[in-house]
Amino acid sequence: MKKNEYGLFTTIGMIVGIVIGSGIFFRSDNILIATGGSIALGVLVFCLSAISIIFGSLTISELASRTTKAGGIIAYAEDTCNKYVACAFGWFHTFLYYPTLICVVAWVVGIYMCLLFGLSGTLLLQIGIGSSVICLLFVFNILSAKLGGYFQNLATVIKLIPLFIIGIAGFVAGDPTHLNVADLTTMQSAGWITAIAPVAFAFDGWIIATTLGHEIKDAKKNLKIALIFAPLFILAIYLLYFVGISLYIGPEAVMQLGDAHVDLAAQQLVGPWGAKIILIFVIISVLGTVNGLIMGILRLPYSLALRDMFPHSEKIKVASKGLNFSLRGALIAFSVCVFWMVIHYFSQASGILQNSDVSEIAITINYVLYIILYLKVFKLGQTGEIKGFWRGKMNPILATCGSLMILLGSISNPYFFVYAGFSALLLLSAMLFWHKKSTAK
Repeated sequence: MKKNEYGLFTTIGMIVGIVIGSGIFFRSDNILIATGGSIALGVLVFCLSAISIIFGSLTISELASRTTKAGGIIAYAEDTCNKYVACAFGWFHTFLYYPTLICVVAWVVGIYMCLLFGLSGTLLLQIGIGSSVICLLFVFNILSAKLGGYFQNLATVIKLIPLFIIGIAGFVAGDPTHLNVADLTTMQSAGWITAIAPVAFAFDGWIIATTLGHEIKDAKKNLKIALIFAPLFILAIYLLYFVGISLYIGPEAVMQLGDAHVDLAAQQLVGPWGAKIILIFVIISVLGTVNGLIMGILRLPYSLALRDMFPHSEKIKVASKGLNFSLRGALIAFSVCVFWMVIHYFSQASGILQNSDVSEIAITINYVLYIILYLKVFKLGQTGEIKGFWRGKMNPILATCGSLMILLGSISNPYFFVYAGFSALLLLSAMLFWHKKSTAK
């Protein structure tokens, strides 16, 4: 086993780098579509959705400060619930949550690469570029965990540049009449609630840093600090960019252009060549998100195998030389990502997921699963093991409310119950696997 590789800045960089990446760039149009072009309602949705990440991370940080075992949320579920729940969390993250996120975000890299080089941007080409990115970053992180961390830090710093430039430009040179606060008092329907689902995607990924808990220096202290600081910073940056871009080119342009609205804003702001540079920054930003997700999923099969919660655990639980994870487990994680990239291609090509993708429901179910841990923290607060009214009571209550709001915003998806059923089947399979494994001992 190698020594701990990651410090506080890398841990914060991982959270910020994963969460701030693709979501804010290619979900702004989805949010405005759901709010009928209302910037003010979009800001409200951002703040409501932020409850899930801010109070969720505050709550999970209490569990993170109690253990440094490999597995992150798997370890938290094992320590506070039981091995059945831990196995279910691990399988859900390994086979559904992480790989669907990786595929969708890598696809976004393909979208922006086509914009950068003026390519036709067919779905097949975008998926091909995204698949190549996944392959390269898997190899990159397997060859060197330290280099993966360095790239994460670099990508985090670079990705903030276009967000700041476009956000500030919108406030300075944008049209303030686009921001109509009266929208908040004249809402005609609750249709804007559907914007919570795409915002949840934009906020998602913060939990992934916990998978590296056993590789973080002074993890009990540094991981907790990172989980508290990063979400507040992320909300501030998101509001700056979302309002800025909407004021600068107008909400109608954002909705009409979709993912290409970033390119238009950059061209208007700094000209064609400057726009290319900003687009490069955006691509690096999204690459940072893919890299952080891959850093997380690489370790999941290994963490499960250490607990005998994975098929053929005896072969996967042995860490490869010079690594804090198993190479066999990494190859399994890669194979799962390839499988979901194929599914993602056919779902987009057929158009069955309008204004959505394969990751959206997985994110929602993931937040629902977090409620199990939030309730455990609440229970620890009641027994006095976690001190303080906010730490042990209000934080988990508000985190639970945030998860329920995301659930409410996602139920309107016509495929919600199909995906939820598939997720339930996967969770049940994990529990049955552990039952068979435990009774066989």
